[in-house]
Amino acid sequence: MFNFGFVVEQALGHVTHYQNLKRWVAEDANIFPSWMPIRRGTNDIWEYMPVIRNNWSLQASLRTRDAIKTAVRMQPLDALFLHTQTLALYAIPFMRQIPTIISTDATPLNYDTIGRAYNHKVGGNSLVEHRKFLWNKSTYHSATAIVAFCQWAKDSLIVDYGVPAEKVRVIPPGVDLEQWNFRRGKIEDQISTNPLRLLFVGGDFARKGGYTLLEAFRNGLNKDCQLDIVTKDANIERELAGIENIRVHRGLTPNSQALKELYAQADIFVFPTQADCLPNAISEAMAVGLPIITTDVGALGEQVEHGVNGLIVPPSDTNALVNAVSNLKSDETKRAAMATASRRIAEERFDARRNYAAIFALMKSISKQNLSQQKARNLSRI
Repeated sequence: MFNFGFVVEQALGHVTHYQNLKRWVAEDANIFPSWMPIRRGTNDIWEYMPVIRNNWSLQASLRTRDAIKTAVRMQPLDALFLHTQTLALYAIPFMRQIPTIISTDATPLNYDTIGRAYNHKVGGNSLVEHRKFLWNKSTYHSATAIVAFCQWAKDSLIVDYGVPAEKVRVIPPGVDLEQWNFRRGKIEDQISTNPLRLLFVGGDFARKGGYTLLEAFRNGLNKDCQLDIVTKDANIERELAGIENIRVHRGLTPNSQALKELYAQADIFVFPTQADCLPNAISEAMAVGLPIITTDVGALGEQVEHGVNGLIVPPSDTNALVNAVSNLKSDETKRAAMATASRRIAEERFDARRNYAAIFALMKSISKQNLSQQKARNLSRI
């Protein structure tokens, strides 16, 4: 039996990752988990402390420190899993005692390259920025191992932060390929649907390129396409005046049946995002077997191969988006081939059963290694 602590940031797509972790931990009878979700608005001292209350990184890492302290008082932990590195800033003392994996979808320097769309300010006081860099670097080096969602993040860890390559493993978050398999065998039956059904899933409508998609509909896509929008944005209805064939869905939760039904009914997944790392929504579209139209930002090129399982367009380029949809609409053979390729790539790279098992195997490995080292030290004292 392994006592593992899982500390997971509760923001954006990390919530889905947390839910999937819990689902697959439950499949492993040898893991006894301590769950430590780190959220905003917890009404603790850090919510009101000057300076800290306006800095999510400090809030999250201090809450993490408190959560780990509480957990280890309850029982010793054989290993820790911290997602993301933001949570680990004040966890270095624990990492010196407990074998720890830091999990990350992007390094801070990765994030800087796409930060504008997140309203993230890049630059500022050079001395402060350098100290932040050194703090993050020290945090990464203190971990026993690092799980990177993508090669994009691994490359940054090695090149920018000097982390040894052998310390970093690329293990993407996965999709339950059995639960998301309802299109298999139906692709040929659905490619002739008219009008074409497009699906967009993005909580942050603006950052995910939602307004580019609306403009594309104003420029003619609404004539022979239907669009389902899944978002948290409560203000987009006023943007829909004069645009036909668009339905907005809010309140849909990750892995919900209503969300899966929209994927099942779609012909193309359209995601013209301005900034992302490795979106869960694209992995789900791949598992379903959808052609994908998206942009080449962050690590999306590791999900969508242009001309293979989708088409890549520049961010904020309405004309390119219209042309890409029209291209796939007029070529059913290409759509079918891309649909098949999406499912194949999902099976190769984003199988949740295999990927989460790999994370747990790594946690068990570093736990056993730590135990062996402790025994060796004890024997040396005899």
